Amino acid sequence: MTWPTPTLADVFRARKAIAPYLPPTPAIEPPALARTLGTRAVLKCENLNPTGAFKVRGGVYLLSTLDAAERARGVVAASTGNHGQSVAYAARLFGTRASVFMPEAANPLKAEAIAAMRAEVVRTGRDFDAARLEAEEYAEQNGRRYIHSSNEPHLVAGVATATLELLEAFPEIDVLFVPVGGGSGVLGAGVVARAVNPAIRVIGVQAEGAPAVYRSWREGRRIVTEDIRTFAEGLATREPFAMPLALFPHLVDEIMLVDDEAIAEAIRLVLETSRQIAEGAGAASVAAAMSRRNELVGKTVGMILSGGNITGEQLRRVLAHERP
Repeated sequence: MTWPTPTLADVFRARKAIAPYLPPTPAIEPPALARTLGTRAVLKCENLNPTGAFKVRGGVYLLSTLDAAERARGVVAASTGNHGQSVAYAARLFGTRASVFMPEAANPLKAEAIAAMRAEVVRTGRDFDAARLEAEEYAEQNGRRYIHSSNEPHLVAGVATATLELLEAFPEIDVLFVPVGGGSGVLGAGVVARAVNPAIRVIGVQAEGAPAVYRSWREGRRIVTEDIRTFAEGLATREPFAMPLALFPHLVDEIMLVDDEAIAEAIRLVLETSRQIAEGAGAASVAAAMSRRNELVGKTVGMILSGGNITGEQLRRVLAHERP
């Protein structure tokens, strides 16, 4: 299948559609973070969205494009949490029923938030990919619109509005780090960066304990891993998806790995230097910048703080330097 590459015009259309529902999030320059990284450092605070994560942008835009019949039938999603919250939030805005399939051990904070938005939560499977297969089957059997977390051009255009806001405020950014779970966020960043300034280096960041996307990108073929070993559930996918794999070569310069220890250190650093709360996936961009400090001297570095939905227990363990 040939996947269409979203354009900057698509991103502007998405911004117009979501503007009545989602205000822009701030981009901040914490001086203490800059001192630690040894470079000019900009955080895009997507943790301050209504659902605590960037994905709500894509959910609202995609739901806004559905016709009355599709909305009447309802929508289905599979998620470790943030995509599910985005679909639930948007479904409530547009009067659509939503069912969200989540792994049995899903982040309880995210599951409770989805249920609070009056979406049905179905806990099933050992991980995201198992829940996804059940969600796809359920949607097909019940004639409901399945909203894939990555293979959706409208989702990519929607989440790309975060990078559009960032580069409008800081067009001088040289390097942009973006967390990678399924890949919609880094694709959106690539769409905007390529249009605004092709010299911007777009780097996706995945967890070392869930390297399927990284390995697939590096080896040029689709690789599925057997296990996931990371506390950053937003990065926890065992297999890459078709649309990101097709578009990565055109939109993303590099995908790199960070381990859980580096992610935990980044959560602490963001809190201490920026007074922002980041979940594991959200802090991955900062972890990557920390690991590349020597390469970033003299550059302006953007980091997408993609989400802040960390549980109290996870945060306690991170701050105590225990394994989350």
